[in-house]
Amino acid sequence: MSLVTPPPHRPNALIMVTGGILTALVAIVFARLAYGVILPPMREDLGLSYRQAGNLGTVTALGYLLFVLVGGVAAGRWGARNAVALGLFILTFGFAGLAVASDYRWILGLMGLLGLGTAFCFAPMVSLLATWYPERRGLVIGCMGAGVGAGLFGTGLLVPWLSDAFGDHGWRFAWGLFAAFSAVAVALVLIAVRDPEPLGSDDPQRPAPADKWRIYRHPRVITMATVYGVIGMVYIIQSIFMVSYVVEAGHGDDVAGWLMAMSGLLSVASGPLWGSLSDIWGRGNALTLATAVVTLAMGLPLLDQGLPVFFAHFLLMGCAVNGVFTMIQAASTDQVAPRFIPIAFSYVTVFFATGQFLGPAIAGALIEFSGGFHLAVGFTCAALLGALLLTLRIRRFPRDLAVA
Repeated sequence: MSLVTPPPHRPNALIMVTGGILTALVAIVFARLAYGVILPPMREDLGLSYRQAGNLGTVTALGYLLFVLVGGVAAGRWGARNAVALGLFILTFGFAGLAVASDYRWILGLMGLLGLGTAFCFAPMVSLLATWYPERRGLVIGCMGAGVGAGLFGTGLLVPWLSDAFGDHGWRFAWGLFAAFSAVAVALVLIAVRDPEPLGSDDPQRPAPADKWRIYRHPRVITMATVYGVIGMVYIIQSIFMVSYVVEAGHGDDVAGWLMAMSGLLSVASGPLWGSLSDIWGRGNALTLATAVVTLAMGLPLLDQGLPVFFAHFLLMGCAVNGVFTMIQAASTDQVAPRFIPIAFSYVTVFFATGQFLGPAIAGALIEFSGGFHLAVGFTCAALLGALLLTLRIRRFPRDLAVA
């Protein structure tokens, strides 16, 4: 972790972090993760096939992957605040459209907009917080992760309640509420979030076009990006398939749901706690420990499929996986000068998005090939062991900036 000097005339940290939490809630929970909860009633009401439902999730992931680097460039050119506001506005439009659309082709386009909007707002907001509060990067980024955990728990309760209250169209009210919440987030960002002072076109601190290639090729940045990609892949595989693994092992849907809820609640606190620890103990040290805990958690179901083992799996994942996200996000911003943070973070997020895009397809193929979950879970463990070795390298990174 490099030595950093806080920028002068900083905005109120509570307001900025609140903006970050709302952005994470809208962009990650509502636009990406809530689809899995909304899908069953939405699919039944619209008469979609499983293939069509899967395509809707894929197009969102593809939109995120294709535009996340563009979002970082836009933040560097227009300012992170404007990029975040634009991304949230796109998400508001997408949510509102999904609340009323019935034609599959329109829904497909709207789901793509969710990926585009997320690409423009999440990474620039992380970059903005990292730039304003460099000495507390772990904590402020961890608070964004806490918003994701709380949002997942709340969404898991909200969508079933709406289905009970409004019947077949309850899922439309869910998208509508997401749109309203997203509109509030747009207003807060425009009113309260502030960019650092812009650099003039002749300012020597302004990134030159060639600077991005210095970042893209640097071994330290590539190492961070690789770990982020592995964690993104493992997380999406665990989120999609581990509940099915619990059910197939004979423990029931209700038990699996409570295990997921427990994990989500634990993740609310784990991001800020791990982030604060990494601010004090060092990013590489804390990241290695958290990655080891996640690796252990993913390996446990290979040993036994009893309820205590699955309980331990979800307990450890809830305690550690959000911390890994927080620390790899913070660590990637530690490696470059403040003016390069939007470019660097967007670049490593491309690896994360690629992992999330490929993970379900790889795991699904392995499950189908083997007729069970062991091979897919073993694959995630092997990938995590590789990531764990890379975190040991991160611990030895010098304190100077990779790209100064």
